[in-house]
Amino acid sequence: MQKFQTAIARILLALVFLGLVLLRLSAIMTTPDGYLQYQVTLGQFGLPTIFAPILILIQLIAGLSLFVGFKTKLFARVLAGLALFLALVLGSKIPELFFLYIGIAGGMLLLSHYPQTAASLDYRK
Repeated sequence: MQKFQTAIARILLALVFLGLVLLRLSAIMTTPDGYLQYQVTLGQFGLPTIFAPILILIQLIAGLSLFVGFKTKLFARVLAGLALFLALVLGSKIPELFFLYIGIAGGMLLLSHYPQTAASLDYRK
């Protein structure tokens, strides 16, 4: 049962980033100027517009990789770094997000230390 708990934790952590990016892509696709609005939102936090596609790509690729358990150690560390970055950037304006992303970063670091989970591509090796 314990090996499935870590698999569930891996999948739930992956869904945080996958869910965010899918909601963001949905908003971009359904609104005529959705991408521009996303860039403006990032600009309100002091991020240049180049961060819009970078954040989407990192969250999509790393989230999918974690979801299926491919290169779990690497992508958990990438998402931990992203979560720390978002905690600092978004947390400066919205303090609740600081603690939210710090907690996610902690979960990702724990996952990077124990990457072998059940129902993953890494575990099959």
